[in-house]
Amino acid sequence: VNPFLSLLHSISSALSDNELSTMKFLCRDKIRKRKLETVQSGRELFTILMEQQEIASYDVEFLRELLQHIRRDDLVSQLRQFEEEEPHAPGDQPDAHEKPSAVISDNVGKEWKKLMRELGMSEVKLDRIQDAHRDLREKIVQALRQWQREKGKDAKVADLIKALRRCSLNLVADMVEE
Repeated sequence: VNPFLSLLHSISSALSDNELSTMKFLCRDKIRKRKLETVQSGRELFTILMEQQEIASYDVEFLRELLQHIRRDDLVSQLRQFEEEEPHAPGDQPDAHEKPSAVISDNVGKEWKKLMRELGMSEVKLDRIQDAHRDLREKIVQALRQWQREKGKDAKVADLIKALRRCSLNLVADMVEE
């Protein structure tokens, strides 16, 4: 059993209806109202948050904030214990030496979907990112994170540079190389 999913199930089971309602309210800037209205359990809320890359086994900060806002220190402690015990797979996190995200998000602009298609991202995932985020820079950052997660250790700067050049984004490719 996946320890992170087990943790989320445990947290979900411990939530009252009122606490779930408060958490849904706090997620209104991350999840569209219509989608939130269908959420009936913490498990459903967490599933949406994972799909939108707001929470992950290696990134529980937003979940911690939600639990702190509903004043569930017992669940925050459970989360802290998970973080201390769980060895996080290094493939899940981007390599510290390969972080051109800032350069790309600052300079790619409206061509971000073209770039991500060139990197092999599906239209469904691009649409999810498009719908989940209003800010263009945030869309690019989230798309790059998704690509890095999918590729793991195979997410290389060289592949990004090649994709940028294939999209005729040579200036951005040059900045990434620097």
